[in-house]
Amino acid sequence: MKSMGLSEQDLKQINEHGVSIDAIKKQLAIFKKGIARMELLEAATVGNGILKLTNEDFVEKAHFFDEHKSDLKLLKFVPASGAATRMFKFLTAFLNDFNIEKETINAYINRKKDSKLPVFLVGMEKLPFFEIIYKKLKEEIQNFDSLPRDYKNYYFIKFMLDADYFDFASKPKGILPFHKYATRIATPIEEHLYECGYYSTTNGKSYLHFTVSESHQTQFEQIINEVKANVENETQTKVEVSYSCQDKSTDTIAVNMNDKAFRTEEGKLLFRPGGHGALIGNLNRLDADIIFIKNIDNVILHNNETIALYKKALAGILLELQQEIFACLNLMDLYTIDDKQIEEIKNFLKTKLNVSVKADFDLYTLENKIKVLREILDRPIRVCGMVINEGEPGGGPFWVKNGGKGASLQIVESSQVDLTNKKQAKIMANATHFNPVDLVCATRNYKSEKFDLHQFVDENAGFIVEKNHLGKDIKGYELPGLWNGAMANWLTVFVEVPLITFNPVKTVNDLLKEAHQSS
Repeated sequence: MKSMGLSEQDLKQINEHGVSIDAIKKQLAIFKKGIARMELLEAATVGNGILKLTNEDFVEKAHFFDEHKSDLKLLKFVPASGAATRMFKFLTAFLNDFNIEKETINAYINRKKDSKLPVFLVGMEKLPFFEIIYKKLKEEIQNFDSLPRDYKNYYFIKFMLDADYFDFASKPKGILPFHKYATRIATPIEEHLYECGYYSTTNGKSYLHFTVSESHQTQFEQIINEVKANVENETQTKVEVSYSCQDKSTDTIAVNMNDKAFRTEEGKLLFRPGGHGALIGNLNRLDADIIFIKNIDNVILHNNETIALYKKALAGILLELQQEIFACLNLMDLYTIDDKQIEEIKNFLKTKLNVSVKADFDLYTLENKIKVLREILDRPIRVCGMVINEGEPGGGPFWVKNGGKGASLQIVESSQVDLTNKKQAKIMANATHFNPVDLVCATRNYKSEKFDLHQFVDENAGFIVEKNHLGKDIKGYELPGLWNGAMANWLTVFVEVPLITFNPVKTVNDLLKEAHQSS
């Protein structure tokens, strides 16, 4: 403890937080040593790591899924623990830096060179919650309709974000009004429930799992209690909803800029959430044959049938691959496999799973060949939708150097790459596709046993991030991301899917886009 600069009091705090001493030791070592950046070999492209299908192919794969799903338990996994703070960041900045008595909104826009605020002001009457807030404004502010336009706009933003009124920036995205229909306003929670009925259902039964913050769960439950019966009646699907929280034991210790344990004003250690990679534990606890993973804010108004086609097609691809993989593994168990079948499996690995064996593989004994192939094939499987890159921030599909194992396909974030290296920066810039977080996963082995997903994490794929705590610079450690390092050693297939499948709401202005508007 002393060698780590920690006291007996620290040990008590660590134990109370549920974090292991080994984890703390490992994290402090990572801060001192640093994390090696991923080495990109090239961007994955269509025909070189990304599968491209025709419309007929998508229909065929979706049909295959529908034909083979009746005995499967399907589950949809939606990470939804974050608050909507970033969604309203530019509006929070406006309230903090604008004085309605001294400046016009146009002057503020010019002074700050704010390109987002004008878009919001021009389109805000199209927002699904406009009428709700406007009604409240008229109730609370006398003669509101006669106020100058700047005052109306200012008070609208203030009421939308003020803790005494709507407090949208502090709420989870999942419970915010996203879509305006003829008879109702729908939240992302409701849209995800509807999606279950369209593609994640067998025999009239569906399972939906949200990861939430403990303080937000009752708000999720309240909305689900209000809308679930209508959704189930309309989709003819019984939806069983469950929740989990990010385990506090996955929180990580913060350090100062000298890599020593950071201490608060009270002299206590500071722990931070370990990022979405911590959710591999939540995923590991789920019991299902096929798991669809999708972000809480990636929903669309109407078009559920179109979205369902592509989701089911990805699941169909996964089931076809799984059947072939399981057949190979069962064949190996019988030990009746010959050299010709070994070659067929090698070819299957390369053409369907983008995995190549070592160059000296042919020199191995039959027993060792079987051992190598078994190790490659006996893993969780994921089929990941990829959309054409249109400049969205975030990760993408790349071929990366995989230690002494050659190259592997991975979803890589820019923060994992040394962008000061011109060659690496160029490869990153040449990405043709973007990761929309559109995954279909199989987490059971060929004997129908659940994999321990922790065994397939690349522990060296975490992030060191620089943050600020009450005005002081600190460094934090984030665990390998859920669809990055946490799934690095899964069997991975990338498939190009249309842009219609990717409709995230990263800022409130995204709600003004066509995918979220009724007309």
